[in-house]
Amino acid sequence: MSTRILVVDDEPRILESLVRLLEQEGCDVFPARDGAAAEALLAREPGFDVALLDVALPGDDGLTLLGRWAAAHSELTVVMMSGHGTIEMAVEALRRGAYDFLEKPLSSDKVLVTVRNAGRQARLARENAALRETAGLGKTIIGRSAAIHALTDAIALAAPTNATVLVTGESGTGKELVARALHDLSPRKDEAFVALNCAALPEELVESELFGHEKGAFTGALAARRGKFEEAHRGTLFLDEIGDMSARTQAKLLRVLQDGLVTRVGGASATKVDVRVVAATNRGLPEAIAAGAFREDLYYRLAVVPLAVPALRERPEDLALLADHFLALIARSMGRKPRRLERGALAVLARHAWPGNVRELRNLLERLVILTPGEAITEADVARQLPMSPMLPEAGVAVVPSGTAARVGRLDPDEETEEPEDVGSAGAGSLKAQLDAAERVAIEDALRQAGSVARAAELLDLERSHLYKKLRKHRLPY
Repeated sequence: MSTRILVVDDEPRILESLVRLLEQEGCDVFPARDGAAAEALLAREPGFDVALLDVALPGDDGLTLLGRWAAAHSELTVVMMSGHGTIEMAVEALRRGAYDFLEKPLSSDKVLVTVRNAGRQARLARENAALRETAGLGKTIIGRSAAIHALTDAIALAAPTNATVLVTGESGTGKELVARALHDLSPRKDEAFVALNCAALPEELVESELFGHEKGAFTGALAARRGKFEEAHRGTLFLDEIGDMSARTQAKLLRVLQDGLVTRVGGASATKVDVRVVAATNRGLPEAIAAGAFREDLYYRLAVVPLAVPALRERPEDLALLADHFLALIARSMGRKPRRLERGALAVLARHAWPGNVRELRNLLERLVILTPGEAITEADVARQLPMSPMLPEAGVAVVPSGTAARVGRLDPDEETEEPEDVGSAGAGSLKAQLDAAERVAIEDALRQAGSVARAAELLDLERSHLYKKLRKHRLPY
């Protein structure tokens, strides 16, 4: 199947040369001289793999089109071109989602190599999307425990509304999966789901990402661009790690949530947006409010519907089901036969405290599939990969054999669930103390072996920010 390429350039000579070059390479090429013609082609001819997009165009410029296409045509791999490119322009293009940036005059060899690589990237992205669709990710939450039943019931009730939702839970528990489920089950499911990790960007960029900016608003703002609120208009905006947002941005976010009006950085006029906001955090926001690090009024505005995602150690009965699910998914992505966990291997997994939660389990199983030569993963195989693992006490750990028929918690509000048994507070407190002690020992061992927090986070399969929080919790030096 040949690569389908959209070429957008207002210079006829360059446009003709690119079309001829790419057609000789065996590509299906569709030329356009401006953004309007390009977007008409995107609407009429779905399935483009790559777009070669010039920055300087009549009407909307290339960077504006790039920002728009990143939301509306996420399957499209875009390569930017410019005859007057600067480092700042290239950085801005890559930040907005461009695959590469080519300077004019164009080299035929460079164009062909870039297009081949971009086409390969587009095909991989499409295959991954198909795999996610087949696996049902984003629409099904895996589990048969009472905690998962309670969570999926709450999602089913909250999803059809426009209420803001605050999703809490430890790192790696699947908070974004909950946010996607809320979107997929809502009347907004056919509109955009836009995600922003508030902790992944410097403070000075968060406002631009959220609210957009006008051309010249700050150094490097070479063109006006929409923010996440505008991109998510009529859809859902997922704000991850909301607890790490600065006080200044918190105040602006509160105003947008209250009146639905967004003003771009450097702009004078406001734009009305219709956005359903789902926020998530692994921080204790009430404690942050008490410390003066988070606005109380914003907290109550976000937590209209609070949803808590349980840690993996709090739902051990889901472990075998999750392991089977991930092993099948990993095998499919690698083109291998599914592996199976021997009973002894599952027993080792059941005693692990899972500080990295479901993400840690998935990563561990992928590592085991890669490093285990046989079809069965044994107790020894798992033990080799968890040499410093914090362990739960063996007494009282129920091991459900891998492959045992178990229930998947689907998002069905009419489905009956069993009431969870009441657990005495004394026993829970005792278990928590043992877990905390095991966690502290594991962290101390990792720090001694690694010699740095960054390397220790890798050994423990934790995000570095999460490990720092645990170091503060246990009052360990760093």
